[in-house]
Amino acid sequence: MPQAKTDNVASVMKVFSVLETLAKARRASLADLAQGAMTSKSTAHRLLQTMIDLGYVEQDPETEKYALTLGLFSLAARTINGHEDLLRVADRAMGRLARETGESVNLGVMDTREQRVVYIHQYDSSYSLSMKSTLGMRNPLHSTSLGKALLAWRDEEEIEQRIARMSLEPVGPRTITDPGVLIETLRETRARGYAEEIEESEAGVRCMAAPVFNHVGQSVAAISLSFPLFRFEEARKPDYVRLLRAASQDASQALGYAG
Repeated sequence: MPQAKTDNVASVMKVFSVLETLAKARRASLADLAQGAMTSKSTAHRLLQTMIDLGYVEQDPETEKYALTLGLFSLAARTINGHEDLLRVADRAMGRLARETGESVNLGVMDTREQRVVYIHQYDSSYSLSMKSTLGMRNPLHSTSLGKALLAWRDEEEIEQRIARMSLEPVGPRTITDPGVLIETLRETRARGYAEEIEESEAGVRCMAAPVFNHVGQSVAAISLSFPLFRFEEARKPDYVRLLRAASQDASQALGYAG
């Protein structure tokens, strides 16, 4: 790779390291940002000045710390607007599911490059103790019910290729880390019509998810229902499954799916 191209790639990686550090820390000093991007303070300062000029970063004149502006939010909002039909039809189904169960309901789509599920819409639980997700949050496909629901309805070859690119690292007490086990779990998921995970992504959490299909039968999203483990009523599981699948089917039909 030519040196100029290598330098450009390195600069882009440093920019995103700075942005990710700011997103996590909310406010950070020049030294912390330079350390996070593994670069010098002078280089970090130059990058920050450019981002300030572009309107994506601001600096507090008193503390001299840096923070993100709403500029990136505007970009994200325009991206989400690309899913406006999906959000509109899913919102109605999700709202009904949240009212019927009282539990947290999430809508996720697949980040195909990173093999992760991205949370793009949600309804919070009506209970004070509940499972809360952050819009824009990314979680591994292999450890979440949303991720499994997004994967399971792809063809076998694509599923195997995607799993081959995953690290399958444990993120919860019961995360599946064996590729063969994950493939078999996805087959079972497809056969029964919904995905499930119990403490695979977080201790004390149980989730179920069902796919949302577009007019040509592609799984473009998934809707999940999340519970604290202690509040999940096994006797009511058939009702939870019925309500969840009804929500995903209603959203699919609203997108033109006739299957």
